[in-house]
Amino acid sequence: MYAAVLRRVGRRLLASIPALLGVIVVTFTLMRVLPGDPAVFFASGPSAGREEIEELRRTMGLDKPIPVQLVRYLGEMAKGDFGRSMTTGQRVVQDIRNRLPASLELTFSALAIALLLALPLGIAAALRPGSMVDHAVRLLCTLGVCVPTFVSGLLLIYAFYYLLGWAPDPTARIDIFASPPPEITGFYLIDFALTGDGEGWWAAFRQLLLPAFTMALFVLAPLARMTRASMLAVLGSDFIRTAHAVGLPRARVIVAYALRNALLPVLTITGIVFSTMLGANVLVEKVFSWPGVASYALDALLSSDYAPVQAFVLLMASIFVLVNVTIDILYGIADPRVSVV
Repeated sequence: MYAAVLRRVGRRLLASIPALLGVIVVTFTLMRVLPGDPAVFFASGPSAGREEIEELRRTMGLDKPIPVQLVRYLGEMAKGDFGRSMTTGQRVVQDIRNRLPASLELTFSALAIALLLALPLGIAAALRPGSMVDHAVRLLCTLGVCVPTFVSGLLLIYAFYYLLGWAPDPTARIDIFASPPPEITGFYLIDFALTGDGEGWWAAFRQLLLPAFTMALFVLAPLARMTRASMLAVLGSDFIRTAHAVGLPRARVIVAYALRNALLPVLTITGIVFSTMLGANVLVEKVFSWPGVASYALDALLSSDYAPVQAFVLLMASIFVLVNVTIDILYGIADPRVSVV
């Protein structure tokens, strides 16, 4: 069984290499043909002379034809060198390594909150179609889709920080008066827990709540709607009616039979949602001054800083591939009829 899973994972990863290579080539080319010259931007002010700009272009390798630049970039990338950010002055790999845990912690927390809310809401709506509960869930899903994340984030800040004073100052991952934990995993909640710092853990948790809820509201709608639709389809199946007819407890029928068979579409939409959250949470990171990779890539894009943007797009594509492979494995766990060979 495990050997079959490993073979399946290996085949999927190998099959994704051409797609990742295509992402690299397209991103690299687009960054070169878009308006804006990074040499002009990073030259010392508007008074920089022509010679200074040309020297910076030669230093950045922008004086070569695009195919030559691409071959050089692929060679450096094969050695694990994704270039240096002109904005921060550090290697892009180091910048992403420092910022990725912040984005992942926010994304995982938001996804967990969304699933904890969406699954019960979707199930409740499916069990009472056409009722007030069903209409309330659909209204909540509609609001989640219609309200932009930066609007909901600002509303949450206004309500819970400005009016009620329950939330901490929405700046960065931890309060300015608290010290960050020793870097073990990069996830503040885990690092504080590993070091036994309960006060620091609580400070990091409170700081995480508002941005996580903001992102959760954004992804709650598709998860709840898919859960509702999938449960409705399964509840109308013959084997569910048979389970009720033989006298099985209602809770067992719903959880052990209906929900398990309804999970496959929910897993699919969960994988899609998670793959898009890391890139789509740039607005949340900006509103809450969260030091993640999405805001880092946006700042680099606005500065015509090529290397961070190219590395960010490749990172998102790689995460998308890994999420799809994980969903394939979870399919086999949720439904043994799905082959993992």
